[in-house]
Amino acid sequence: MRHLLSIADLDRPAIERILDRAKTFTEVSEREIKKVPALRGRRVLNLFYEASTRTRSSFELAAKSLSADVINFASSGSSVEKGESLKDTVQTMSAYRPDLIVIRSPHVGAAQLVAGWTPASVVNAGDGKHEHPTQALLDVYTLRERLGALDGASIWIVGDVLHSRVARSNIMAFTKLGAKVTVCGPPTLIPRAMETLGCEVEYTLDRLPEADVVYALRMQKERMTDSFVPSIREYAAQYQINGRRLGARQVLMHPGPVNRGVELSAEVIDSPQAVIGQQVAAGVVVRMAVLYELLAGRSAPQPAVTPAPVSA
Repeated sequence: MRHLLSIADLDRPAIERILDRAKTFTEVSEREIKKVPALRGRRVLNLFYEASTRTRSSFELAAKSLSADVINFASSGSSVEKGESLKDTVQTMSAYRPDLIVIRSPHVGAAQLVAGWTPASVVNAGDGKHEHPTQALLDVYTLRERLGALDGASIWIVGDVLHSRVARSNIMAFTKLGAKVTVCGPPTLIPRAMETLGCEVEYTLDRLPEADVVYALRMQKERMTDSFVPSIREYAAQYQINGRRLGARQVLMHPGPVNRGVELSAEVIDSPQAVIGQQVAAGVVVRMAVLYELLAGRSAPQPAVTPAPVSA
C-alpha cells in the first residue's frame, strides 16, 4: 500500500492488520522513553490547510514516536497567504524530499491530487466533506477495545451527516467489519442516496435504544452556507444525546471537538459510557500503525534526474 486516501483503499484484512499493529504500539506509548527506531531517517510532512488539534498533534506524535523527522506546515503565515497554489506548495515542500505527506484540506479530492504530484506516500487527514480515513480507523480501534469484534453490532451515527467526512469513512469502516450502521438526523442534514453506502437512514431518535453504539457528530457551522435547521436550540431539542436518551449499556463516541450543550449534554460527555478520551489516545497508536504500514520496507522517494545535455 502506497497511500491512504480513503477507507475504500482497505479491505477487512488490511484494516485488521493496521489495528493489530496499533495494539502492539500501545506498549511503546507506556514506556518512559516513548520512541522506537522503526522510521529513523524518514521524513514526514504535515501539510494542514485547516485548523486541527487532535489530528495534527497525533500525527506529529506518531511520527516522532517512530523516530521520523517531522516538518509541520500550516497555511497561516505561509506563502499560501500570498496566493501560492496547493500544487506549487507541494512541489516546493517536495524539494525537502519527504517520505510521506499528511494532508488536510477544505477541498474534496485534495489528497488524491497531492498523491499525483509527489513521489512521497500520502495520507488523507481530511478533505472537505469527503473522508477522514484515519479517524475511522481509530474509532474502530476504540470500539474493538471496548466491545471486541464488531460483527453484528448496531451503530447509530447521529447529527450533521451532510457536512461530515467522519461519517462517510466510518460507515465504510464499520460495515467492512460487520457492523450494522444507521445514520440519523434532520432530513436537511442527511445526503441523498445515503443508503448506497450500506447504511440505513432514520430521521428521529425513536429507535435509538436499539443501538449498541451512539456516535454523535459535531454541528459543523463553519461549513454551513445555508440555514439547515431552524435553530441550534431546536436541533438540540430533537437530536441532542443526553442522559434521558443514552442507555446505560450503550457506548458513546464523538470525533471532537464537542459543542457542549448542542450534540451532547455535559452529563453524557463525562459518563462511563463515553469513550471520547479513548478515541483521542487511540489516535497516536493508530496513526503510528498507518505510518509504519506505508513506510516500513519502502525505499525512499528518489529525486527527479534531469538528463545532461548532449554535446554536438
